Amino acid sequence: MTPTDFILATATPADAPCLTQFVNAAYRGESSRQGWTTEANLLDGQRIDEAGLLDMLALPQAAILLCQNAAGELLGSFHVQADAERLHLSMLAVAPAGQRQGVGKFLLRAAEDYGRQHGCTVSKMTVISVRPELIAYYERQGYRPTGATKPFPTDPRFGVPKQPLELLVLQKPLG
Repeated sequence: MTPTDFILATATPADAPCLTQFVNAAYRGESSRQGWTTEANLLDGQRIDEAGLLDMLALPQAAILLCQNAAGELLGSFHVQADAERLHLSMLAVAPAGQRQGVGKFLLRAAEDYGRQHGCTVSKMTVISVRPELIAYYERQGYRPTGATKPFPTDPRFGVPKQPLELLVLQKPLG
């Protein structure tokens, strides 16, 4: 499958149960270990619950972008929120067995397009600081560390850290 075979869609509240399960499988637990983006060695518990996902969908100027194949199978998802000139990106999830096929890049480009369409001039995200391979991936896509950090959320709805964690802020100009 190539990126030209991917179909972009937008999640609705009706997608929340399936999407919650998809995101949790991509980030945590044994199924996530099939891919290179697992957080299972850093955090226990879930990545998101259904209520949290619905809250994300309800944010102003927000969407969860979906990457599907022609059969409608979910391959990946990405939360985007336009806030004045800033596009906030979070929760990029790609099916672990389907990683390294261009799904993440497809969704990242779609997210940046979403930001441009909403008048954003910069794209921002946070990444767990002890994920050098993930930080390097985003740097290859043009994102740079800002030097700012944020504490990892202490709400167990987002997982229970196995070690102290902090988030690095990355950004990229949207031209």
